[in-house]
Amino acid sequence: MRHVLVMTGAGSIGLVAAFMVDFLSLLYVSRLNNPHMTAAVGFSSQVLFFPISIEIGFSIGIGAVVSRTIGAGNRALARQLAASGLVLVAFLLVILVMAVLPFVEGILTFAGARDETLEIGTRYLAITLPSMIFLGLAMALASLLRAVGDPRRSMYVTLGGGIVTAMLDPLFIFVFGLGVEGAAIVVLISRFACMVVGLHGAVLRHNLVGQPKLRAIGGDVRPIFYVAVPAILTNLAAPVANLYSLRIAATFGETIVAAFALIDRLTPLAFGVLYALSGSVGPIMAQNLGACLPHRVRRTLTDCLIVAAVYTLVIWAVLWISAPWLAALFAVSGETRHLLIYFCTYGGMLWLFLGGIFVANAAFNNLGFPFLSTFFNWGRATLGTMPFVALGAHRFGATGIIMGMTVGAALFGLGAMATAYLVTGRLAKAPRDA
Repeated sequence: MRHVLVMTGAGSIGLVAAFMVDFLSLLYVSRLNNPHMTAAVGFSSQVLFFPISIEIGFSIGIGAVVSRTIGAGNRALARQLAASGLVLVAFLLVILVMAVLPFVEGILTFAGARDETLEIGTRYLAITLPSMIFLGLAMALASLLRAVGDPRRSMYVTLGGGIVTAMLDPLFIFVFGLGVEGAAIVVLISRFACMVVGLHGAVLRHNLVGQPKLRAIGGDVRPIFYVAVPAILTNLAAPVANLYSLRIAATFGETIVAAFALIDRLTPLAFGVLYALSGSVGPIMAQNLGACLPHRVRRTLTDCLIVAAVYTLVIWAVLWISAPWLAALFAVSGETRHLLIYFCTYGGMLWLFLGGIFVANAAFNNLGFPFLSTFFNWGRATLGTMPFVALGAHRFGATGIIMGMTVGAALFGLGAMATAYLVTGRLAKAPRDA
């Protein structure tokens, strides 16, 4: 439990700091008193979830293989895998950004953006999408730092970018008068800063990244992709579910879309520790698996689920109490205020089950069962989201969207946690030299 709390605590500081800056950035935009701008950032954020999900998958793959190799005592191979992984991430993200950029307007139109919201969102994405390359490398470097057991410097990766954003956002948005475009420029600068901090920690401090070699990269693709591809497929499920929910929300008007934009920035800030928990405990599980200590793997799973449940209940209570204050902070009214308060009152139940899915995914990805995480995430994104959200919206309006997401998360969250225990139990019964 101590190891879980230390790793999670260090990871949470930097991650929550980054989410806080995103929260403040949207708060600044909302203070411009233009609902089209708030809605545009909301649509753009959902689109950016797709490349971010791919980057998370790559970071999981790199972190998992390097953690196991370090746990097995082969540092030379770990340095080679780290170098190969970073080259692969950079190469594939450049291709992805170049392929998506010409189609951002069409993608936003598909998501439900119209007129002025579409125009603002297109300009925002044109600036922020290239920053995905820097962010992907930063995520991979942070994962390498966790793999080597340095959560503090892993924290610095996101914390550094957060500090840069906090300093520059008011300057670019208000002082320079650039509005949403100013916020987008700051995103680009801050993600470059994240990458620089990650390179300093992984390369200069830990000498964890070897010199890339073309022949080695060809051989390292398979072990990295074995974890990364299903992890990417797993993480793509969430933006698919969110995009579908946003399209349903768009039928109720831009005031409802603006409410979901606020919720999307509020929830990572409130429940960011759960993201840090799932990202931090993966290396603990992987190292203990590499050291043939399955009983510690199972204990880590239990401790993580306890931490996730207790944390979610506490934050749920805080959101419930502070709901009217949050609505006043964003100066929202009408339907936007109603939906925001509804989420603060009942949305904690959704995250109680999502936390279980996060922890189960960390177990599956790092213990050699990555396709199980793909199964449960896509199950929740499709069967656990689309019919329930559609039915909820039809019967109860915009609040029914949140109801439907909660029901689906409950079904698949409980299934994922039960399966994670079956997996760890199987490892505990396996021969010690397996």
